[in-house]
Amino acid sequence: MFAKAFRVKSNTAIKGSDRRKLRADVTAAFPTLGTDQVSELIPGKEELNVVKLYAHKGEALTVYTRGGNPILFELERNLYPTVYTLWSFPDLLPTFTTWPLVLEKLVRGADLMLPGVVVPPTGLPQVQQGDLCAIALVGNRAPVAVGVAAMSTAQMLAAGLKGKGFSVLHTYQDHLWKSGDKSSPPAIAPLAVNSTDSNEEKVDLGLQGNLSCLTLEGEEEDRKVHCAEASEDTSSGAQSQDSWDGKPLQEQMDELLHWCFLHALKSRVKRADLPLLTSTLLGSHMFSCCPEGQQLDIKKSSYKKLSKFLQHMQQEQIVQVKELSKGVESIVAVDWRHPRITSFVIPEPSLTSQTVQEGSREQPYHPPDIKSLYCVPASMTQLFQESGHKKGSTLEGSEVRRIIIDYAKKNNLVDADNRNLVTLDPILCGCILEKNEQHVVTKLPWECLLTRCLQSMQPAYQVTFPGQEPILKRGKLCLIDITLAQKAYNKKVTVVRNLETYGLDPCAVAAILQLRCQASTIVSPAPGAKDSLQVQIQGNQIHHLGQLLLGSSKSPSPCQSCDLGGA
Repeated sequence: MFAKAFRVKSNTAIKGSDRRKLRADVTAAFPTLGTDQVSELIPGKEELNVVKLYAHKGEALTVYTRGGNPILFELERNLYPTVYTLWSFPDLLPTFTTWPLVLEKLVRGADLMLPGVVVPPTGLPQVQQGDLCAIALVGNRAPVAVGVAAMSTAQMLAAGLKGKGFSVLHTYQDHLWKSGDKSSPPAIAPLAVNSTDSNEEKVDLGLQGNLSCLTLEGEEEDRKVHCAEASEDTSSGAQSQDSWDGKPLQEQMDELLHWCFLHALKSRVKRADLPLLTSTLLGSHMFSCCPEGQQLDIKKSSYKKLSKFLQHMQQEQIVQVKELSKGVESIVAVDWRHPRITSFVIPEPSLTSQTVQEGSREQPYHPPDIKSLYCVPASMTQLFQESGHKKGSTLEGSEVRRIIIDYAKKNNLVDADNRNLVTLDPILCGCILEKNEQHVVTKLPWECLLTRCLQSMQPAYQVTFPGQEPILKRGKLCLIDITLAQKAYNKKVTVVRNLETYGLDPCAVAAILQLRCQASTIVSPAPGAKDSLQVQIQGNQIHHLGQLLLGSSKSPSPCQSCDLGGA
């Protein structure tokens, strides 16, 4: 895309609102980045420019620059990191490795063909077709190119590492890189792996002759550079890349995913449940079908996403999936006579799955005992001093009501003609009346008097966790706040705050939600709150969150097998 010179349309400093929007877009596009990393990439005060340009083929793009270096570019509402950004965050994207001699052809506009991909001893990264990927060179983990996968990892291996692997968008030494400070890639050592010399030699020898495996664009756009085929050793080595001990983890997760899916359809989902949200199928049915001691994680399967797995199930005509509302998919039909469902045998519940052995699970979450309290303010000390309380004393509502009633009776303030009314003496007037009411209101009904007294006092609350001393806190009790926020490009995130008040560890809650919702989560400082954290989950997860929080005080519940306690 940047193999040839581009034309700049405009270059302006970013506005404050656009800076905040860009930060939100980056958080949504790259959920693995933490809050501090996003702030490092998009700082609050450092110079940041927005460059509108046209590539040599006419594509309109937006490039974001920081300190003169391009850090991101936007094409058709999709954000892509530049090599300058990837050098600071080398693990931002799944990274594939190629040979140094290939770089020159990538710079000239070539796409990366699979015979030029080096298979490390740990195997290829797991990606799906269309996923954004980084490309690095052998011996240095610093990416030198950004591209889009032309096929999934499974398809790459099934094809014997032949064909087009990646559509390359941007490279080190292209014209976008040249618009910056033209710095060279840093030296980032490859991740250490345990592999035998024989394995390393096999991969190395198998790919020696495959360095010109590229399709050129531009002047040589219609000409393909034919590649020597990889040796049989390479192909067999690539296909068995994960076969170390027993079945590969991905294969195990695929089997578990199919098992939970069939179990849920046969034992839990009924015709009356249809149409059924796909998220409900996963969170409410498939997770609960997971065998004891195992944990379903779609991201570790070859499908990566529930939607792609259900597409395969639809192709097998087991289910029919439709988008009944924008962006929300539902299962509208199930073929319960399908051989895969009819042949599935529901396992008998084992004794160990019904009995929780001592020490086999974490302690269940027990909600704290919370009492609303009232603090005596300076303006009401005279009213409460007769009962032995002073400024700052904390009382329960029932105690306040008793003290007010005793005070009124002791001072003969109950109206003789109507015992539902109380005559206001100077002390009561000073406590509860506004200035414009001082010489107007002389009597109040009991309920109105008591309500005004409580409203005039300062709120507080006491939290007592099982087996711990009570904790007294001033101010209003903060309820758990769940907010559905709209992000860029109609993406939604669910934000949860005030978990700590109820003894819930935000990090533990985030980890549970990540598995139950199969969505990325971020734990960050809550804005405007001291020493408090918030959890952000991609998508509308209010249903899952409600089940988690409401079930945390019941038995049995998903929370009781997880360590939520943090207070």
